[in-house]
Amino acid sequence: MRPRFAAAAFVAIVLCAGPARADDPKAFKLTIDGVTIDIDPGEDVDVTLPGDRTSKVRIDHNDFATFSGGAFSFVHSSSNSVTKTDLGDGIAQYLMASALGTLVVVQKYDRMNPVSLNQLMLQEMTKETVQAGGQLTQQPTSRKLADGKELTGLRATVKTRTDSADFEIVGFGTADRGLLFITRIGDQDNATEQPLIDKFWETLKIKL
Repeated sequence: MRPRFAAAAFVAIVLCAGPARADDPKAFKLTIDGVTIDIDPGEDVDVTLPGDRTSKVRIDHNDFATFSGGAFSFVHSSSNSVTKTDLGDGIAQYLMASALGTLVVVQKYDRMNPVSLNQLMLQEMTKETVQAGGQLTQQPTSRKLADGKELTGLRATVKTRTDSADFEIVGFGTADRGLLFITRIGDQDNATEQPLIDKFWETLKIKL
């Protein structure tokens, strides 16, 4: 097991995170009575069905969606997507990033309990800012979920001359597997972005 690799890989993925680009692809493929069409949310499409019947179809996003990673699930705004990356060594990472850089990350470990990795993860995520003169403060924390499960870890803030960012890194595990949860939000984005973080913690369910 290479926990440092997991932390470094997370940083690389965050730095590369951004909207995917393609040549006008449609978000959904809809099939009705064997007829398949590509369609985007909010788009009205006329479909000719067997028997020359014509129907108008439309797909709209719900305000919220539930994401499930098998060992966990949470509710998020349907405007945000969750991407999965295999980091190797039995580690899978799930990343949700907003346009303003707010992050929700879940790392699922199938071969070890990752609860002790919170300090390493924080160091990997903040080392460039700290090396550039940023000030890092941290303290132990715990968080109790709606079902009573308690997560332990740390809260931290890294400040530069112009801005700051808050991190929370907590974990939950059994003898040989577990989950690490990471959130990041910039101080200038609290008013608009905090609801994203709050919804995650309010609806998070662990199935270990």
